[in-house]
Amino acid sequence: MSRILSAVILLLAFATTNLTSLPATDWSQFRGPSGNGISASTGLPTEWNAEKNIVWKTKLPGHGSSSPVLFGNQVFLTAYTGYGLTTEDDGNPSDLRLHVISVNRQNGEIMWDESVPPLNRVQKITKRIVDHGYASGTPACDETGVYAFFGTSGVVAYDLKGKLKWRADVGEGTAGFGSASSPILYKDFVIVNASIESDTVYALKKSNGEIAWKAENIVRAWTTPSIVDVPGGKQELVVNQKNQILGFDPDTGKKLWTCEGIQDYVVPVVVQNEGILYCLGGRSNRSIAVRPGGRGDVTKTHKLWEVNVGANVTSPVFFKDHLYWASDRGIAFCLNAKNGEVVYKNRLPTKSRLYASIVLGDGKLYITTRENGVVVLNAGPEYKELARNEIETDEDLFNASPAVSEGSIYLRTNGYLYRISDHK
Repeated sequence: MSRILSAVILLLAFATTNLTSLPATDWSQFRGPSGNGISASTGLPTEWNAEKNIVWKTKLPGHGSSSPVLFGNQVFLTAYTGYGLTTEDDGNPSDLRLHVISVNRQNGEIMWDESVPPLNRVQKITKRIVDHGYASGTPACDETGVYAFFGTSGVVAYDLKGKLKWRADVGEGTAGFGSASSPILYKDFVIVNASIESDTVYALKKSNGEIAWKAENIVRAWTTPSIVDVPGGKQELVVNQKNQILGFDPDTGKKLWTCEGIQDYVVPVVVQNEGILYCLGGRSNRSIAVRPGGRGDVTKTHKLWEVNVGANVTSPVFFKDHLYWASDRGIAFCLNAKNGEVVYKNRLPTKSRLYASIVLGDGKLYITTRENGVVVLNAGPEYKELARNEIETDEDLFNASPAVSEGSIYLRTNGYLYRISDHK
């Protein structure tokens, strides 16, 4: 009996120790761990300003449009310095430095800031480039490290203490807007959509950056790839590109299926819910619903609906049989996800454009405008504005989508990173 009691006590002690040492909830990639822009966090703030509900504010060493991500006690984001901060910059592109930054989640102190020079030719600064800069891709992180994509300067990997693990060249092609796709992590791979740089999706090994597989002929896609669930407990990699939605085996890169898609370049991330994918994109704005899991051309068998509303840049969220997003033109949409019918279409209370994507948490929709704060809406099929929050002391652009975890919102501008919460 005494041996059994001792074993029980040891087991309870072990369990208690592990519970207390569990890391904080992570937001480990662009639009959260699922890539769907949804947080299970409760108690999120509805209102804030420069004097209210700002837990901490950290000055950043450079500009950037990448979103913050979280792993354990660290917040990671990217930035750039040295070249291209204004359209009048006539400096040397070789002076560009590309930063990966770690910030302490509890107090906002910068834990480390590491940077690398360009890997290939730097795209010359233009008005379109300076609009979002050279650090647009959001990093991805896990226990093995943090991985960032800098377009023609390739993929950079650091361990969690800031030691450079490797760099990988994924092409030097450019387009007018520059680079925008973010990496995602799958098993032992870092998956990067380098459509703009080399018309290729790469799966790189986390350990050394070597190519595990690559899928070529990826056309005009600025979108971040998505790992989606299919029947039987399997997963597929989905890439939405010009004219086609593509499904791949994420372990091998083998193309599994294609579906006729949006006849224009694509930026928004594909989101999924219960076996259905929702795909937005194009300057004329379209939305498509399709089932994954097919083989070959699935246009006639798996495409469920297509409508002529959508977004050119921003990505949606799914909530209770509805899709929600705010287009880059400042219009909030709610669609019936079953048939694509518009439930509401409302102009936001601002004339600002949007680059950031909508985030859902605690029954609220958070819409980050570039110049006029964050609009908070009730998550429901009736347009209801709850608040509009501006940080009056920060005149920089808000290009990044928020990260959400444990009652806090992490929001960055070109100049600062904020932790926002009403639970100090």
